[in-house]
Amino acid sequence: MVLLNYISSYAWHAKVVLTLAAFAVIFGEFWLVAQLSAENTLAKSVALLKQLPDIAENFMSMKPHFEALIRLVKAAMDVTMCIVEFKELPSEYISEDTPPMSISSTTEAWELSSLAHKVSSIYEHLKNQLVLCYQYIDDKRHIEAFHNLIRLFETVHVDNMKILRALIYAKDDVLPLVDGTAKSRVSLEVLRRKHVLLLISDLDLSQEEILVLDNLYKDARARGDTQYEMVWIPIVDKATWNDMSKQKFEYLQSLMAWYSVYDPFIIEPSAVKYIKEVWNFSKKAILVALDPQGRLSSPNAVHMIWIWGNLAFPFTSEKEESLWKQEIWSLELLVDGIDPTVLEWMTEGKLICLYGGEDLEWIEKFTATAISVAKAGKFELEMAYAGKSNAKERMQKMIKTFTTRKFSYFWPNVTSIWFFWTRLESMLYSKLLHGRTVEKDEIMSEVMTVLSFDGSDRGWAIFCRGATEMARAKGDSALRCLQDFDKWKGRIEEDGVVHAINDYLNKNKPPHHCNRLILPGSTGGIPQKVVCAECGRQMEKYFMYRCCVE
Repeated sequence: MVLLNYISSYAWHAKVVLTLAAFAVIFGEFWLVAQLSAENTLAKSVALLKQLPDIAENFMSMKPHFEALIRLVKAAMDVTMCIVEFKELPSEYISEDTPPMSISSTTEAWELSSLAHKVSSIYEHLKNQLVLCYQYIDDKRHIEAFHNLIRLFETVHVDNMKILRALIYAKDDVLPLVDGTAKSRVSLEVLRRKHVLLLISDLDLSQEEILVLDNLYKDARARGDTQYEMVWIPIVDKATWNDMSKQKFEYLQSLMAWYSVYDPFIIEPSAVKYIKEVWNFSKKAILVALDPQGRLSSPNAVHMIWIWGNLAFPFTSEKEESLWKQEIWSLELLVDGIDPTVLEWMTEGKLICLYGGEDLEWIEKFTATAISVAKAGKFELEMAYAGKSNAKERMQKMIKTFTTRKFSYFWPNVTSIWFFWTRLESMLYSKLLHGRTVEKDEIMSEVMTVLSFDGSDRGWAIFCRGATEMARAKGDSALRCLQDFDKWKGRIEEDGVVHAINDYLNKNKPPHHCNRLILPGSTGGIPQKVVCAECGRQMEKYFMYRCCVE
């Protein structure tokens, strides 16, 4: 294009000659060097100076390409000579309108159009091949970076910077993090030699998760003895990214007091591959714990954090095991960190009934019967509604219903209900990760029982007095027990209310049962992504375990 600008004032036949001449000078020098470099040392040296070593070394293999190019040059030369001859025809004897001349011009125009189409097709083909080449090169680079990341985690480091740069951003041209408290951009240096929690999620991170993590993060800052930083790494799909995705990212980022990457796409594909394949991230948020040297403390500390909060610091498997050794199945373990009111009732020695479900008919009957039994038995009873898991919108409606109908005390926000069930699921997963079984671990057995209650269509109830006295039953059994109060009230004075309830429940187990345990999870052999037919959002996967004795 630069050459054509230089010769724009010349006639078209002159432009053809000058362009071909310029090409001949460049190609002729290239052809001469390439042809002679295999046997002439001077030509070989010139090839090296002109950065043509590959051409010189592979001349024979590229010979067919050169021969095709020479044929093209010769054909262009012949066409140029013809064009010049046409221009040199005497105008006094023949004009451009004369049939032989006009037909030649028409033929020439058609041939040029055909040639332009061919060149355009060649260009499109080469452009597509070039894209494939770049993709191939990128894939090779990403695989190399992925294996480099694996080696980095196998190497001892003086601090965590090499690991963090490989995971988040390796260059120094931008500040990759946003400080959620100061709302300003910062470098990775703020994380040097600190314990770091990497919060890894997609854009469906719930506000409940953010709220609980926010309380824990601010509590750690206030106490000062639990020093760790947290960084949100969102994993997003470039193919589906749009303005709504960007707005959602920015909204979630605005809710966070901790650090986050300023742009999801600064995360290299090799880091995303490592996160998915080595740390097994799929959809549910994980919290990867790194120590000040960048060593992996836990590939997913989310379960111990939900259970014990900052007491789980520094989030190692050994710390998790140590905390479990200190625990017994109790009301305190069940509701710790959720509602201090229930724990106050416990210290006051009151009889506590924790119940859940969403069958309003059962709730109304059960709460009314429980209050009547407490009056008849002359004991203090406090009741707390724990709702149902994975039913956020329905629980919001239930909270409104409880506000107006005042069945009993209830948790006034969905976050508390969500956290109650999430902690129970985390207890089960934590036990499974440490190789525990239902048969040999009381806590695991009780947790699975409560989770299976949640899977039933009716309600459920747990009666407690003090930290460890507990009796639990599914909705119908619990209601029947209260309705048969006259059958066991005589044992209250000798054994206490909870023991009397337990004794009745053990003696009156229903002959048939159907228990369902529904847990979040993912596995192979089924689609990794399924969208809702009504709203188009990605659906979550769950496992259901079922035992029905008819």
